[in-house]
Amino acid sequence: MTQQLPTDTPLVSFILTYYNLPIDLLRRCIDSIKALTLRPCEREIILIDDGSTVSPLPYLADYQDDIVYIRQKNGGLSVARNTGIRIAQGQYLQFVDADDCLLTSAYEHCLDLVRYQHSDMVLFDFTEQPDAHATYDDTPAMSGATFLRTKNIRGTACGYLFRKSALSELRFTPGIYHEDEEFTPLLMLRADTVVSTNAKAYQYTRRSGSITTAPDIRHRLKRLDDLQQILFRLQRTTDSLPTEERLALSRRVHQLTMDYIYNVILLTRSRHFLNRKLEELHRRNIYPLPNREYTRKYNCFRRLANSGVGLSVLMRIIPLMRSER
Repeated sequence: MTQQLPTDTPLVSFILTYYNLPIDLLRRCIDSIKALTLRPCEREIILIDDGSTVSPLPYLADYQDDIVYIRQKNGGLSVARNTGIRIAQGQYLQFVDADDCLLTSAYEHCLDLVRYQHSDMVLFDFTEQPDAHATYDDTPAMSGATFLRTKNIRGTACGYLFRKSALSELRFTPGIYHEDEEFTPLLMLRADTVVSTNAKAYQYTRRSGSITTAPDIRHRLKRLDDLQQILFRLQRTTDSLPTEERLALSRRVHQLTMDYIYNVILLTRSRHFLNRKLEELHRRNIYPLPNREYTRKYNCFRRLANSGVGLSVLMRIIPLMRSER
């Protein structure tokens, strides 16, 4: 039986997170949402100001009828998004960083997947530069567990549109980096129908000085520690899941472990630190990486990461690969 969308609430709540960003980028972000074919009653734009030094509200007078503005004490991205979730009225939610924007034609395709297929979750592509590509390929609808078990995903929470009711009690963990890597697979396990499209619907802005590019050694070590703790929590979660969900989340844990080892090498370049972290992973039964036919990249990395000689090779080549980008 086809599930009908109710008409007395907005179709989509767009949750924008803002902190000390240029006003022109914020205005561009809001304009990209207003450019969609959603009528005002079908959209809700929630702007969470996470304690910026100066409120952007005086510069948004011409948007006062289009946005819900919430200013709160600085608590970080997770807290800001959780606030947005709490007050959102839409049937679907879309997270947008306030210095990014949605690309009209491609995002309209994502909205059509919601309108006509009633998917619980629609995953789409990112781009730094918009293009004129107008023909899109979509995967068949499948359960979130099946998708997570059979396909690779990007963890970023801005990369999909999802049904709010699928959340249940799930929220972002405050005070950590890589919060998306924990949130996204757990949300996907809750989704009955997931569709992925190659539509480049989200244009992101690469900025120096953001928390993901901060060079400070304390930031680097915290990022690594937070990702490790996420791995441990996800690994514990797998123990209580039915078989299909356990296999799905295990695949994600194994791939995140690969990413974690890569980043330990890249960010520290210390074999002693790497060995210590691998011992911690081993005690949690996350390392050595298991022999699974996930992807060619995973298999190649697994073979190297599971041996002393291979780790020496990775210690040499990973910094070189990064510097050539």
